[in-house]
Amino acid sequence: MLDGVNVALGVSGSIAAVKVVELAHELRRRGARVRAVMSPAATNIVHPWAVDFATDEPVVTEITGDVEHVELCGREGWADVLLLAPATANTAGKVAAAVDDTPVTTCATTALGADVPVVMAPAMHEPMYDHPGVLDALDRLESWGVRFADPRVEEGKAKIATEDDIVTEVARATTPRSLAGAHVVVTAGATKERIDPIRILTNRASGKTGRAVARALYARGARVTLVQDGPEVPYADVVSVETADEMMAACRRSAATADALISAAAISDFTADAVDQKIRSGSPLSVELEPTPKLIDSVREAYPDLPIVGFKAETSGDDAAMVAEAERIRDRVGLSFVVANDASVMGGDETRVLLVGEPGTDPEEVAGAKDAVAGRIADRLAATLDASASV
Repeated sequence: MLDGVNVALGVSGSIAAVKVVELAHELRRRGARVRAVMSPAATNIVHPWAVDFATDEPVVTEITGDVEHVELCGREGWADVLLLAPATANTAGKVAAAVDDTPVTTCATTALGADVPVVMAPAMHEPMYDHPGVLDALDRLESWGVRFADPRVEEGKAKIATEDDIVTEVARATTPRSLAGAHVVVTAGATKERIDPIRILTNRASGKTGRAVARALYARGARVTLVQDGPEVPYADVVSVETADEMMAACRRSAATADALISAAAISDFTADAVDQKIRSGSPLSVELEPTPKLIDSVREAYPDLPIVGFKAETSGDDAAMVAEAERIRDRVGLSFVVANDASVMGGDETRVLLVGEPGTDPEEVAGAKDAVAGRIADRLAATLDASASV
């Protein structure tokens, strides 16, 4: 997600600075190179040696005759993005007022003047976050193009965003905006079909791939609607559903304003005639199953020209069989391309897929972390939409 990205990490004096070591490790795990800049207050909370270890680079704790702020964040500087994490109320106010009295604020002024993207992850007590002056400063910074990884407001504190959320905003700030202005609907995870008030029919799909695709689309500038039975996420408008019928209805509604649909969910193929009372255990039981309508067929019927990307999971482990099934679905529904994969990857962090495109083209194999595979799917969709727009 951040392969080859140079991140200048500005650390200011919030207690959340204790999380900067793990944040630096996470940025590097995602492919970034990291160099840190610390305010004097931050060095009282976490030792520069720890940050040096986490980044594997010397830490800037003062501006010297080497003009470290220009070397890092100037127009010809090293950084592709300046990440201020944590950003205190004090730091946000100073950056908004162009006050340069720490290495962190000096780097921020330099970056903003040099058009280097800036991402802030605020962290402070909630009353400070609600102060009119702080809110004005954050609004001013946002008007200048600063991106925010919004804090988690809980226990009277505006706690620093999760590492995943911060990485996502850094990716959004540094990834080419090939899907800017596009609205994409994505489905993710499993659906659930009730048998009785307690029991359900479902499958092992975790939703990791669908959410990774949604995040990759967001990083490329898209507005994303994520239809799932899963958690709220900051990179998409989540529509919560449970059953196949609910997912289908949500997709038909959301697709009315969409430029594309990516159907990554493992939607139940069958539903049951649920009963209102718990079925007692210990007795033989048979459940009558009825097939559920196909989501992509329903959306295609409603929107004949909408680009749709389908997913097809198989258990054979045979590439030729997966491709044949993907081609069958592609041709039947008129899909832009199909992501074929082996069902054994459900729930894992890595996957291998075959992207089956137009007739007469060879499938493209993509393997690795689900974030990386999702990025390739997003790039393929961007190319598809670009080709459609130029026709």
